[in-house]
Amino acid sequence: MEHMARLERHHVQGRRAGLNYRVVSRVVNAANYGVPQKRERVVFVGFRDDLDMEWCFPRETHSMEALLWIQVRDGSYWEHHRVARKARALPERLSLRGQALKERPATLPWRTVRDAVHDLPDPEHSPSAAMAWLNHRFQPGARSYPGHTGSPLDEPAKTLKAGVHGVPGGENMLLRPDGSIRYFTVRESARLQAFPDDYLFHGSWSETMRQLGNAVPVTLARIIGHDVANRLRETT
Repeated sequence: MEHMARLERHHVQGRRAGLNYRVVSRVVNAANYGVPQKRERVVFVGFRDDLDMEWCFPRETHSMEALLWIQVRDGSYWEHHRVARKARALPERLSLRGQALKERPATLPWRTVRDAVHDLPDPEHSPSAAMAWLNHRFQPGARSYPGHTGSPLDEPAKTLKAGVHGVPGGENMLLRPDGSIRYFTVRESARLQAFPDDYLFHGSWSETMRQLGNAVPVTLARIIGHDVANRLRETT
């Protein structure tokens, strides 16, 4: 990543005649910036030539290795969420990867679905309590089949999608440790996209989920936007 940053800074340097822009792009994973969702998107940032400035994408702050450390090596993740030892389950591939870590990573841990929604009432089993939250209503009809298995509770969510024919995909379902599934509510999906809890969505469930599936995670947009704004202020 350090080599990439140097290339990005070099690419935006220099001036040419007329109105021109220097554009840098990178595939960024929102999970690496604190969003509880593994969402990879190409981001383009352009600067006018006449600004003659250097810029590179902000350094990633979160990692899977840091999450595995607190789940597998020291167990603080489970203790924080008060999960009983017998209920602490991870796929074998992740457990083995965590056991192979020799030292705690310097980054922060990836945020998981549990991190994002743990304080929300279960809309399926506590519908009355869920009514106190905006856009937090149980949506029936979730079904699991190959390629449509939901997002595990103790990992970042899979990439939320807009779906086709008004039906969100398996990425828009919660996969509980006991194997049961249900659709994420609009509020849960909004948290996975880092929208604030007072942001009210209008329209049907399928239409709102389409909007969320097409959205850029708020945290990711803010981090990149603030970094660009700060660099422009330093330059001008």
